[in-house]
Amino acid sequence: MMAQQENGRLSSEDTVSVMTLGSQFDEESSFGSDSEINGFTSSRQTDKYGFIGGAQKYSTESAQEVPLEVLRHREAKWLDMLNHWDKWISKRFKKVRLRCQKGIPPSLRGRAWLYLSGGKVKREQNSGKFKELDSMDGDPKWVDVIERDLHRQFPFHEMFVSRGGHGQQDLFRVLKAYTLYRPDEGYCQAQAPIAAVLLMHMPAEDAFWGLVQICEKYLPGYYSAGLEAIQLDGEILNALLKRVSPPAYRHLEKHKIEPILYMTEWFMCAFSRTLPWSSVLRVWDMFLCDGVKIIFRVGLVLLKSMLGSREKLKACPGQYETMELLRALEPHYMQEGFLVHQVLELPISSRDVEREHRVQLKRWRKIHGELSYKSPPRMHGAHAIMSAEPHTRQDLRQKPTIIVQYPLPSDTQSEFARVKKRSTIRKTCLRIIMHISLGLTLSTGPHLHRRLTAPFFILADLACRQRAEQLYSTEGTEKK
Repeated sequence: MMAQQENGRLSSEDTVSVMTLGSQFDEESSFGSDSEINGFTSSRQTDKYGFIGGAQKYSTESAQEVPLEVLRHREAKWLDMLNHWDKWISKRFKKVRLRCQKGIPPSLRGRAWLYLSGGKVKREQNSGKFKELDSMDGDPKWVDVIERDLHRQFPFHEMFVSRGGHGQQDLFRVLKAYTLYRPDEGYCQAQAPIAAVLLMHMPAEDAFWGLVQICEKYLPGYYSAGLEAIQLDGEILNALLKRVSPPAYRHLEKHKIEPILYMTEWFMCAFSRTLPWSSVLRVWDMFLCDGVKIIFRVGLVLLKSMLGSREKLKACPGQYETMELLRALEPHYMQEGFLVHQVLELPISSRDVEREHRVQLKRWRKIHGELSYKSPPRMHGAHAIMSAEPHTRQDLRQKPTIIVQYPLPSDTQSEFARVKKRSTIRKTCLRIIMHISLGLTLSTGPHLHRRLTAPFFILADLACRQRAEQLYSTEGTEKK
C-alpha cells in the first residue's frame, strides 16, 4: 500500500520534525533509474517552481518578479480574505477577482485554490471520506492504467522525478480515490496532470477534493467516456474564434482543421502541459476564480496571436504546417505578462460561453442526437459554486496542518528568558517569522524542497506569543 504521507509532510495528528523529515526519502529514492529515462545529468539544480535542469525553459524569462514588499502586502490581504472568506466571496467578489488577476501569493496559493474551488467546504462536509477511499483497493482495471501513467506526469519536477517517490505515491492515491468516488467515470489520462498540479500546492486529501470540484463543477463531462463535453466546447471555441479573430477562423475552416485536433490537451489539462509554469499558475489563479471562460480566453488569445494576420498565415499554407505551428507556440505569446494582459482584455464573458453552449448543444442534437453522458451543469467560478452549495462558517474554518510541540528546546527557552519586555518578545518572534517568510526553504532530502506556507507563520506566531505570555507572567510573579 502507498505510504500515508501528505507531500512528504506527516499528517496533522503527528508532530513535524523539520530537521529529520527528509532522511526517509533518501532510502526510497530511485533517481538513478529516472535519470536514465529522463536524460538527467548528475546536476539537480531546480528553478523556483521545482523543475529540474531547465525543463521549463521559458519560465525564468517569462515570469514577472513581484517586489518583496508588494508580495508581503498581498499576503496580508489574502490572509484577511481567507479568514473571512464567506463575507468576501458573497459581498466583495469583484475584489477577490481583482486579486486573483494580480496573482495569488505563492505561499498562499494552495489554500486559496482550495477555497476558490469549493474544495474546502466539500472536504469538511465529507470528513473521513478520502481516508475511507484511500484504504480501499481500487478497480484493477483503473489501477493498472494509473500506475502506467504516473511517471509521465511532470517527470522533470522534483516532486515526481522518483519512481515510487512521495509525489507519485500521492498522485496514485488521489487518482485511485477518484475512480472509487466516481466509478461511473473511472479514470481519464488528462486527470493526472490536473491532480499533479494540485499536489504541488497542497496535501493529497485537499488535492483530491480540488480534483473533484474541477471535474464536477468547472469542467463537467470532460473526463467521461466519449469525451462529448470537450467536443462540444471545441465547437464553442470555434464559434467564439469567428467573432474574436475572423482570419484565424477562416484559415482553420479552409483547411478543415477541427477544434478537437488542437484544443483537447489545452482544455482537458487546463494548459498545464502547454504554457511555461509562471503562466500556468496565473491562468489557474483566474480559472479557479472565474471558471471556464478563462480557459476559452487563453485558447482564443493563442489562436489569434498565432493565426490572426495575413503575415502569420503565410508561414502555414496547409493543414500540416498549421498543426505544427499550433503544436510549437511562440514563447512570446505564452509569456506571463503578455498572456495575462491579453486574457483580461478579451471581451468574452460567462454569458457569451453559455449562450454559445446552448446554440452548439442544439446543433449537436440535430446531428448526433442526445448526449450519452448527462453531466451536471457547469459552474462559472468561485462565486457561483459558493452560492449553489450550502455551507457553514465551520466549513470555512482553517485547521492547522503543522503542530508545534511543547516544551520548546532549552536553547530556545534560554533565548526567550533573556528578553525582558513583552513587546520585545513579540517583535523578536515576528522578526523570526518574517525572516522565514522572506525566503527560507526547507530541504527535506534531495527530492523535496518545500517553502513554508502562511499557515505555518500563523502557528509559529501563535506559539511564540503564547510562550511569551508564559514567560512574562512568570517573570512578573518572580519580581513580586
